[in-house]
Amino acid sequence: MNVPDRLAPLFVIFAASLWGIDGIILRPSLYGLPVSLVVLVESSIVVILLTPFFIRKYPEIKSLNYRDWLAFIGIALFGGAIGTMAITKALFYVNFVNLSIVVLIQKLQPVFAFILAALLLQERLPFRFFAWSCVAIFGAYLMTFGFTLPNINTGTQTISAALFALLAAFSFGTSTVLSKRALRNVSFQLGTYLRFLVTTIIMVIIVTSFCLLSELDKITSKQLMVFLLIAFSTGGLATFFYYYGLKKISASLSAICELAFPLTAVILEYLVRSNILGIVQWGGVFLLLISIFKVMNLKLK
Repeated sequence: MNVPDRLAPLFVIFAASLWGIDGIILRPSLYGLPVSLVVLVESSIVVILLTPFFIRKYPEIKSLNYRDWLAFIGIALFGGAIGTMAITKALFYVNFVNLSIVVLIQKLQPVFAFILAALLLQERLPFRFFAWSCVAIFGAYLMTFGFTLPNINTGTQTISAALFALLAAFSFGTSTVLSKRALRNVSFQLGTYLRFLVTTIIMVIIVTSFCLLSELDKITSKQLMVFLLIAFSTGGLATFFYYYGLKKISASLSAICELAFPLTAVILEYLVRSNILGIVQWGGVFLLLISIFKVMNLKLK
């Protein structure tokens, strides 16, 4: 795959859009299963599918240093395990109410990515980058909530939901930065494989520790088909495109491009579930798209 570097952000946007499809179309049918088991199964399927193609890469894998491995372990731990389980737990506390404090706090994910990218990767960005990033985050807020406030009427569990949502935002922001570091010495193809391999190992430990392996019998044939569809689209394939783009751009720029995730989710809510967007929300969509375009151009100059 040989694509001009200026188009690399589009691959991150495409991957994030696939994640939006995952959340609205595919993943709801898996909600009856333990979250850790879902992560284990989807990661395992991708590893099984990719292992035949990467066995010959063993010498390259063996040459990785401990910092490389720490990055991949961090990705699997924060992005694959903690982040996914934390956001699901937060949504459970608010009974999966979309317009909630959980979604609001998730908008802080790019902020965590900016801070960690500066600290861990020494990324230095111009003021205009942060100005347009603020516009992007504001646009994402308008797109989701309009001029209304998030729903915080979830009883005494609001604080717990907010804390889990904050943990998820931090975890996913951390995963973005660590992914950039992990790709420093490997190809995006091998990086994709190692990301799922290490995630699978960690999830085996977690699922076994909580004695959840017996829950595998509860996976229906329909859910198995969903898992396979995720592996070939919003899971393995999306990560493949995401890592291709991330290898060529900064972690900070990637964090803004990843706002295509809530954009896709909101638009699909409109198309699939007839949750009609108001004029203010469409204004938020416009602000988000313009700011992403501006950020892309600022970074590539």
